[in-house]
Amino acid sequence: MKNTILWFLIAMSSSNAFSQPERWQQRVKYTINVDMDVRTNRFTGKQQLEYTNNSPDTLQKVFYHLYFNAFQPNSMMDVRSRAAGNTILGKNSKGLDVIDWDERVTNRISKLTPEEIGYQKIVSLKMNGVAQILNMQETILEVNLTTPVLPGSKVNFDMEFEAQVPLQIRRSGRDNPSTGVRYSMAQWYPKLCEYDYEGWHPTPYVGREFYGVWGDYDVTIAIDKNYMLGGSGYLQNPDQIGFGYESTGIKVPKSTSEKITWHFIAPNVHDFMWAADPHYKHLVRKTPGGTTINVFYNGDQNLLKQKYDTMRPSVRTLYNNDFKSYAADWDKKWNTLADAAVMVMPYIENNFGTYPYRQYSFVHGGDGGMEYPMSTLLSVPSLSAAFHEWMHSWYQGMLATNESEYPWMDEGFTQYAEELLNDYYKQQSNPATAQTLTGNQVSRIKKFDSIGYNPHEEAYKAYFNLAKSGYEEPLTTHADHYNTNYAYATEAYRKGEVFLEQLGYITGAAARDKILLEYYRLWRFKHPNVNDFIRVAEKVSGMKLDWYREYWINTTKTINYGIDSLWESGGKTFIRLKNLGEVPMPIDLQLSFKDGSKELHYIPMYLMFGQKPEEYAIPRKVYAPWKWTDRTYIVETNHKTTDITAMEIDPTKRLADINRLDNVVK
Repeated sequence: MKNTILWFLIAMSSSNAFSQPERWQQRVKYTINVDMDVRTNRFTGKQQLEYTNNSPDTLQKVFYHLYFNAFQPNSMMDVRSRAAGNTILGKNSKGLDVIDWDERVTNRISKLTPEEIGYQKIVSLKMNGVAQILNMQETILEVNLTTPVLPGSKVNFDMEFEAQVPLQIRRSGRDNPSTGVRYSMAQWYPKLCEYDYEGWHPTPYVGREFYGVWGDYDVTIAIDKNYMLGGSGYLQNPDQIGFGYESTGIKVPKSTSEKITWHFIAPNVHDFMWAADPHYKHLVRKTPGGTTINVFYNGDQNLLKQKYDTMRPSVRTLYNNDFKSYAADWDKKWNTLADAAVMVMPYIENNFGTYPYRQYSFVHGGDGGMEYPMSTLLSVPSLSAAFHEWMHSWYQGMLATNESEYPWMDEGFTQYAEELLNDYYKQQSNPATAQTLTGNQVSRIKKFDSIGYNPHEEAYKAYFNLAKSGYEEPLTTHADHYNTNYAYATEAYRKGEVFLEQLGYITGAAARDKILLEYYRLWRFKHPNVNDFIRVAEKVSGMKLDWYREYWINTTKTINYGIDSLWESGGKTFIRLKNLGEVPMPIDLQLSFKDGSKELHYIPMYLMFGQKPEEYAIPRKVYAPWKWTDRTYIVETNHKTTDITAMEIDPTKRLADINRLDNVVK
């Protein structure tokens, strides 16, 4: 009996240790029908929304996003963007002022005409057949409910709306002269705001980041028969539509109607994007796992000829002064992108988690890269941009932290993954270094097999520049509330990237890789926050890591270690290290000797209450933890001082030390 109870307790303990954390999620089910007029750039829509309140709270109101309303003169986005034009960050190499605004936006919204602005107007909104009380506040619609939504209940909202697609400014819009794409339909429908354990998130559209409710989308779009569509979801009537979607052997006759209706469904996503153009070309690939890769790009020969004709003569020589060569190269770039996606897919899934959908679309749009579930908008056929936006499917699409509160957990983690994908693709596409890798056999080729290699070097440089600029703000800053675009962009992308790479320095790269996979497994489709990630990292690594969150995320304090001095006594050499910074860290100190040998001296940091395993084939000596209150620490080696040729703190360059000059003594 005692043995039975013991085994039961062990089984229960193991189950709890590996069980998935619970966090309730609201649920939506959209049915949207729109009719687009490509002459006026306006559309009408009907939206049926089934909303399930899985929270323990009674909801007295709901909120919707009306993103298109940002593209009107004197909107919050317009005012904020023009204000950024008053911030001068310094001078560039040509002696010109560096203005802090987004070059895609600047003051363009203020100049839009009534035919060029965007808008979303609510004609009617009913809940369970009863008209509701509406309060329009620019990009947020507040709905004061006539009847509250009780915990565990479902309600149905029926909406009629009208919209005008704005001239392309940012993300969504029409007629970007650079890409020539007619419609980039992002943030195009009234979208219910997220309600979570923190309450409602009616974040006005000022410029950055999104947060949405997971659910199922059923979308039909009636549009001019000459337009091809690509984006989120699975097309339900491919053999009636054609345009490269049709089944093998099926010939789709030209429609005799002025418009055709496209029908898409997208399961378990938090948004839906589509784009349309009469000159799209459609490429299709299949990954080894069966995922369909769609690539849509503008193949308008007239636009390409205009671009060719305006090129500098020196650039035209790259195409042998032949327009046909330029046009062929344009097609080649998009085909290369499609093939690259197939090549890197096994690597992505092995290192970051399984992709759960049957398709992904890379769509040439008016602005991009910009990520959406099952799709992305790209303004150019850049592999780096494509890899970056695709990785958003993991951190923005499936894990989906609140980007407004934690933009670095999306952009930074995605940027980290992008650099690894770039590195992997370069190696695999080079016959001299490529390996034959299939399925789950895929692994990183370059980690830190040789000390000194760091694929995230540019992120560290960007962070160092920001940390020394005086513009840095804590990573806890809301995405819309950064004082400068410069600080936001560097921190969300680059400091967030450094967070993960430096985590590998603290826990060991192998543990960090396991952390990312476990984070994905436990928190997919659950909107995790920074504390959720840290707890996963602690459980996998066996270390305490709350101090890392406290210093790196909540403050702008910096790391600054150095080699202070050395002396010889009794045939041994003693080396004193100094901490001149404000952020305590574990220390790797590598010693090199005249005979070619090396030693690694490892000092854990007191607050970790643990140590990382050995990472390299170099003898390692482990010391007692360095207390963060102590400013110096002494290590020793049995070698004489004259035997030492070099000493270096952090030879892998993963420690974000703002002054590396005193980290090396030769």
